[in-house]
Amino acid sequence: MGKIKLLSEALASQVAAGEVVERPASVVKELVENSIDAGSTNIEIRIQRGGISLIRVTDDGSGMNRDDALMCLERNATSKIKTKEDLAAIHTLGFRGEAIPSIASVSKFRLTTREPDSLTGTEIIINGGKVVSVKDCGEPPGTQIEVRSLFYNLPARRKFLRTENTEYSHLEQVIKTQAIAHENIRFSLVRNDRLAFQLPATSSLRERIGGLVGNDLAGRLLEIEPYEHKGVVVRGLIGPPGMGRSDRRQQLSFLNGRPVEAAIITRALREGYHTALMKGQYPVTFLFLETDPTAVDVNVHPAKREVRFHDGFGVQDAIIGAVQATLRERMTRPVSGVGLTGSTYEKPAVASEPSVIQENLIPEAEQRSLRNDWGDLTKPPEPAKESPRLFTEAERERFETNREVDTEPGSVTDPNLPDVLEEQAPSEEKPKASDYRLMGVLGKLYVLLEGKEGLVLMDQHAAHERVLFEEMKRRMEAEGVPSQRLLTPIMVDLPPQDFNLIEKNLETLNKLGLSAEPFGGNTLKIDSLPCFLKSDDPESFLQAVIDEIRSSSDRMSELRLGEDMIATTVCRHAVKANDPLHDKELQKLLEDTLACDMPYCCPHGRPTLIQINYAELERKFGRRT
Repeated sequence: MGKIKLLSEALASQVAAGEVVERPASVVKELVENSIDAGSTNIEIRIQRGGISLIRVTDDGSGMNRDDALMCLERNATSKIKTKEDLAAIHTLGFRGEAIPSIASVSKFRLTTREPDSLTGTEIIINGGKVVSVKDCGEPPGTQIEVRSLFYNLPARRKFLRTENTEYSHLEQVIKTQAIAHENIRFSLVRNDRLAFQLPATSSLRERIGGLVGNDLAGRLLEIEPYEHKGVVVRGLIGPPGMGRSDRRQQLSFLNGRPVEAAIITRALREGYHTALMKGQYPVTFLFLETDPTAVDVNVHPAKREVRFHDGFGVQDAIIGAVQATLRERMTRPVSGVGLTGSTYEKPAVASEPSVIQENLIPEAEQRSLRNDWGDLTKPPEPAKESPRLFTEAERERFETNREVDTEPGSVTDPNLPDVLEEQAPSEEKPKASDYRLMGVLGKLYVLLEGKEGLVLMDQHAAHERVLFEEMKRRMEAEGVPSQRLLTPIMVDLPPQDFNLIEKNLETLNKLGLSAEPFGGNTLKIDSLPCFLKSDDPESFLQAVIDEIRSSSDRMSELRLGEDMIATTVCRHAVKANDPLHDKELQKLLEDTLACDMPYCCPHGRPTLIQINYAELERKFGRRT
């Protein structure tokens, strides 16, 4: 008798369930996607013990008749696709016809459904893949699926489930992700008979996000105006420079309404933010991509987690362009200050002024070092102009008078206060140095400025880093990087793939200050290195260059490869904390910072300017609720 045998239908279903149903969150994902595909406007999820004991998903979608209800329990039965052409252009979230039978095979399963124009509904009960009963029932239009005792018939799988709280956190994340993707649907989650959250339908993505993560964070996000490139439309909301997280939990991407994961999206976001985010942190993004369904393959994984793009670099360039355009055009004022306390405030001691005004912000010794690598980037400061008055004398007198009015804590601010005390919508016009009045220096590092919307603090070190970084970058792109020839050339043996990559980019490497040429086989001869390279291990530098080239795209600047080195260089040469600067120098630093392409963060992603508006100050002092 042969060794190979056909598996029983029940066993085959349980094996297949291992690919689709990993944990309670997987069940919720599949059931909620089916509800969305059914045109539901109201979806309720009830769970107990993190979904291990009970999952019940109820919707008001199109429902099913008895024949369809029975057919949906058969493997490879679906209403989403009919031909192989349909598989190449998926418009729905579900299409494989595996989820329902897989779930029913590893749980105690109950399905009730009714079409809107039917008098009666259908109830089907299944235990471990075996049909127990099929009968008529009275149910509201829509579908309700109840999953109890998940993996009760597979003890080996059940013991790998985590604690109730862990399973709940995964399940909650799935629901929130779907809620963000479909803000026009009402979602509610009930945990152990208590309402966890309820999200009404809305036409605003920002409002939906605010209901999930808080209005404070949602209000700080920058909106991406629809951006199209090579057939890919990008829209959504992204965090401003400096708003990062230690993990990707709030880095969400959607393709044609489907939550997706793809390494190419992660790389594009990293490149789009570039120097606007600290290393090791991930941006807060709610990114929506729209493209022709025929240009993407969603049939990669049974759980539909991953997708493949036919033109990956086109998608990457679209995301990079959308993010960079948004950061450049939408960041028209300093980031808002957060985490302030209502503690007592004392007037800061202003840093003492030097007896002689420095001609440059960089000391002479460091100027010589910087000139050796990059040439003279510094210029004497221009004569400071008299700062314009932000208010008329009448407004200022009225402002000071109202400031002295004693109000009860928690009371509403006097309605006669000038408009500058109210929260103002961000101006689209880029601010100028003349919009701010220099007030002093706090802790010999933070420059205090008065603006039209409140108090602004400037980190003099971070601001000077940004100024030097952009100046060095412009010079590098225009003139190339100064290089230093080696007394003895370095021979580096590379794998064939890396050698081919370097050979194709020799022109770019020469402009970067790295002179190299093939020397037979897969050996590379290096004759000179960039002057700014302080490492005594050029091979490590070369490997870093190879890694950058491998992950680069068409939109990346050809000299992007040297920017990390520039950032390191300017950090050494920028003004430091405790370096006293004259008012004219501070004014010049502010002007140069605001003239930068990305003025609100340093090359390492830290903020350069932080704003605390009048409304926030009023709340801290109890003059506003």
